[in-house]
Amino acid sequence: MHKLSSATKKFKTIAVAILAALLLSAPMAKDADAAASRAKLDQRLTDAKVVLDEVMQTPDKSIPRSILEKAYCVAVIPHFIKGAFIVSADYGQGVATCRTAHGWSAPVFIQMSGGGFGFQIGGQSTDFIMVAVNDRGLQDMLKNKFKIGGDAAAAAGPVGRDAAAGTDWKMNAELLTWSRSKGLFAGIDLDGTVVNQNNADTQEFYGVQYPFETILKGNVAVKPDAASFVRTVAKYFVQSHQ
Repeated sequence: MHKLSSATKKFKTIAVAILAALLLSAPMAKDADAAASRAKLDQRLTDAKVVLDEVMQTPDKSIPRSILEKAYCVAVIPHFIKGAFIVSADYGQGVATCRTAHGWSAPVFIQMSGGGFGFQIGGQSTDFIMVAVNDRGLQDMLKNKFKIGGDAAAAAGPVGRDAAAGTDWKMNAELLTWSRSKGLFAGIDLDGTVVNQNNADTQEFYGVQYPFETILKGNVAVKPDAASFVRTVAKYFVQSHQ
């Protein structure tokens, strides 16, 4: 009986140690997952900044100044396509910011899906930039979800110093859209694409599920991790003093 009691005590001790290890490892694993998720959002902001820098630093091949000065909101979706053949799925994740009375807002995390991108086949990475050019475009961006070409009139954005001349985007478009692939930056038709807030990423980044409009109207402080992206937008999208 003594031997059985000793073995039982030893088994219980081992079982308690295993259970304690499992209980301790659970929050550690959760913290590791949260850190990895947050790092992914930080990287998305960095990638969006890099896309803007590379596009705007290309002589005579960037977004025209007339559009930079009048922009209400800017969205950047880096590395939009990374698959083999895309038909109808979530195409990409990005960030957006809007101009406020106090400067550019904290970014919201967005995702784009739908539309027709049959020409993008074979693991090709594409970056997209979308600019709201009037108050109607701003109102579209303030929505939690809208469809380009349906809820929001859009046009392929002009490129280059004088490219805005002779176009009718000022009269018809609420949003202007561009794509960059293999170094080529050009306007693109994104009709049919749905843009909506990525609620999970918003919750992860801010710790609170802020509505789209609350963030883009400047009612949420710019977090340090997002400051570099917001400063980059402010650097290029300078409002005219006229």
